[in-house]
Amino acid sequence: MRVVLQVVRNARVDIGGETVGAIGRGFLLLIGICESDTEETVDRMVDKIGRLRIFPDENGKTNLSLQAVGGEILAVSQFTLFADCRHGNRPSFIGSGSPEHAEKLYHRAVERCRSYAAKVAEGRFGADMQVSLLNDGPFTLMLDSDTLFHMQST
Repeated sequence: MRVVLQVVRNARVDIGGETVGAIGRGFLLLIGICESDTEETVDRMVDKIGRLRIFPDENGKTNLSLQAVGGEILAVSQFTLFADCRHGNRPSFIGSGSPEHAEKLYHRAVERCRSYAAKVAEGRFGADMQVSLLNDGPFTLMLDSDTLFHMQST
């Protein structure tokens, strides 16, 4: 599982000119699922994200979690996080999870996020989405379950 986490002042996702999800201060999560990911992978990753202390405290130190600041989450499925660009000029997406597998785990991630944020908005799995955000900092993290949890992908 791969997640690009962006701390935002606000973010939204539109489909066909209609806003389907929007948040204020919090995290925009671009979530990629591969075939070897499991429910355990999702749970551990979301728990890690929920506990990250990356908001500034009264002294300006990154010391506060999303819950501590009353932050929100916008989750967007992003299969392109598993793009392989090693050969040629056209990315291969064979490393991404099958749509059925990825959608199930994406929805699990969204539900698990509700443990860490009062408001959780989302895009629509598999849709052509336009994502807008006001990045704060900018503060962006790239998280990979294989690196974080020393899991072997097959």
